[in-house]
Amino acid sequence: MLDELNRQADRFDVIHFHIDVLHFPLFRSIAQRTLTTLHGRQDLIALTPVYKRFPQFPLVSISNDQRRPIPYANIIATVYHGLPLALFRPVIEPRGNYLAFLGRVSPEKRIDRAIEIALRAGMALKIAAKIDPVDTEYFSETIAPLLKAPGIEFIGEIGEGEKQEFLGNASAVLFPIDWPEPFGLVLIEAMACGTPVIAFRRGSVPEVVDDATGAIVESIEEAVAILPQVMKLDRALVRARFEERFSAARMAEDYVRLYAAAVKSDRPPLEIVSKG
Repeated sequence: MLDELNRQADRFDVIHFHIDVLHFPLFRSIAQRTLTTLHGRQDLIALTPVYKRFPQFPLVSISNDQRRPIPYANIIATVYHGLPLALFRPVIEPRGNYLAFLGRVSPEKRIDRAIEIALRAGMALKIAAKIDPVDTEYFSETIAPLLKAPGIEFIGEIGEGEKQEFLGNASAVLFPIDWPEPFGLVLIEAMACGTPVIAFRRGSVPEVVDDATGAIVESIEEAVAILPQVMKLDRALVRARFEERFSAARMAEDYVRLYAAAVKSDRPPLEIVSKG
């Protein structure tokens, strides 16, 4: 695919990559006509020589925190993710009376924390999470025994069409991560449904969650204590903040400005920051 794109590269004004750094060697000669959005964690030591060897590629981060481990990289903008406004509808009066966890089973996502928060708060917890082969042993040994507790329901992986019901009818969504989350799409999916979130202060979380949409915590105890307050947040306002900050239209506008700058000059300006 990359070889064919390289062969036809002159057809395009700007080429926007979403495949990490795989394309760097092939497109070095036209780097100024490219954008590369970084989607993964950047605190991996193997990435350091790559960014230093290919400094000519303009990079886009999906949060300001994501760029923190690589200050030497040529990051020209932060563009927060966005979702189509019609993808989810706000649920102002949820029916579920449960807490929700949506994501994948892995040590850094800390489902164990979510379970403990729910148990201490005396609330039901529904867990919608996929299990990748690499995490099968972790699930069997660490998470599965915790699922025997009362009120804890493991649903498994759900599709896009099921997220509306699952997130929209939750009292709150738990995001108890223990890793430098580059963005956290689950957070804005919940907000789109009007559902407030409780998230641990890691990675991009402080850039995504504010007082109107949920709470940022440092511990399980803090999460349990603030949960009643979070569940009382105005769900219409949660949705309004989502529309203001994380719509697909806003994301597209941010990228269009970057494309225009790339076309207008040999390279984009030094810094363009998302309005999010």
